[in-house]
Amino acid sequence: MITVEKTTTFKRGELDELTAATMDAIKEGIGFGWVNPPPKNKVKDYWKGVLLVPNRWLFLGRYKGLIAGSLQVVTFSSTNEASIFRVFIDTHFVATWARGHGLARLLIEEAEKECKLKNFSHVLLDVRETQKSAIKLYEQIGYKQWGELPAYHRLANTEMVSGKYFYKYLGE
Repeated sequence: MITVEKTTTFKRGELDELTAATMDAIKEGIGFGWVNPPPKNKVKDYWKGVLLVPNRWLFLGRYKGLIAGSLQVVTFSSTNEASIFRVFIDTHFVATWARGHGLARLLIEEAEKECKLKNFSHVLLDVRETQKSAIKLYEQIGYKQWGELPAYHRLANTEMVSGKYFYKYLGE
């Protein structure tokens, strides 16, 4: 069974579950901006910080009752009136042990529902070109590629990997 919920606080055990799922994804190469896997406490601090940022919404995905992934929606600052209609998807991931059950899709669908409720009309996201499954999912659910950056992320061996940029219109 898979479920997704938007959260503003961590209940007992959730931070540990999310940290474990994150560490699994980092070891698999998702990155989260780290070139090398960080210490566990640094990942915990990262997630605690996410809940403190007012323009970030955190969605937690569960597989068989355990947190197995997440997605963040980042809204633009109210001082940026020209961009107030759009949001950005950040750190969308599912741990390796929970993949293949539709959780990645459900995370993004639930985030899109919340965006529509809050009257956002456009979603932006970016992804490493090596993340073929994620790219396939985004394209299947209506995201359109609008750009590519050849030097998107640096890997542990100092190799550069390109990134792809996508958008989706949520109207109608």
